[in-house]
Order: sequence, then C-alpha cells, then structure tokens
Amino acid sequence: MTKAIQSFEHALSTIRTGRANPNMINDLEVEYYGAPTPLSQMGQISVVEGTQLVVKLYDTSMLKEAEKAINAANLGVTPQNDGAVIRINVPRLTEETRKELTKQVNKLSEEAKIAVRNVRRDLNDLIKKDEELTEDSEKKELDKVQKQTDDFIKQIGDIAESKSKEIMTI
Repeated sequence: MTKAIQSFEHALSTIRTGRANPNMINDLEVEYYGAPTPLSQMGQISVVEGTQLVVKLYDTSMLKEAEKAINAANLGVTPQNDGAVIRINVPRLTEETRKELTKQVNKLSEEAKIAVRNVRRDLNDLIKKDEELTEDSEKKELDKVQKQTDDFIKQIGDIAESKSKEIMTI
C-alpha cells in the first residue's frame, strides 16, 4: 500500500503547476546511442527564475535527440535549443488547463486507490485461507486490514486535494 502511495506521488510530481519543476522532464527517456536513457542521467536540469527549465547535457551532441524527446512527451511546452543548452519556458496555466490537470490528478488518485484496494483484497484472501486462525482472530485481522486500507485511501485523498489546490492557485 505504501508503494501505491509512493507511485502516486511520483506520478503527481510530473504534473506541472504553472511553475517550472525539473520533475516534469526528469524521467523522459532519450535514445542515447541505441539505449533509452532518462534525461536526468544525461545532464543537469535546473530552474531559472521559476518559469524556465534549463537542460545542460554532458554530451552536447545529444541536444537534438533530447529536444525531440521533450517535444514527443506532449507536455505543453516548447524546448529551445541554442547549441549549448535546451531552454524550456513554462507558460502560465489557463483556467481550462488547470481544470484539465485537476481531472488528471483525480484520475491518478483513483488509480492509486484501486491499487490499495487490490492489496487489501489479496491480504483478505490470505487471511481467509489461513486455517490456523480462529474465527475471532480472522475477524480481527480483517478489521486491521480494513483500517489500514481506510488510512491509506485517506492519505491518497489528502495528497490529491493538496495537489489540486496547488494547481488551481494562481
């Protein structure tokens, strides 16, 4: 269940909020001499003035490939290659874009909740198959699993709510 929350938080870190965030492009994979490589391993990604990302690659011959990967990711940003670095201006979000991103956050939170519920189902099956447990102890274990599930789902809801507020804040 903890892994589901960690995965959810990682997915949320890639959603832009109107401010430049290196996590938007950290995991983008670029074809690097025949092997897909995360952009974060190919160079340094930094934020300039809060509205611009600067990607400085260790191997400047890969600038074109990195630029293609950023364009292909459909992030709503346009990379600018000046021969030494790639600059990405992160535009301010419109109201419509903010609503779309909030819908995306809600979708991701629902997927995380489903993952938590799947873990609960698997645990419940294991508890019910355990023949050494008495009826009372089985009931207690099932209740424990349900309480944990409720706690994790509440955490996911809180995280999604704070991300939605962050997105909707101008």
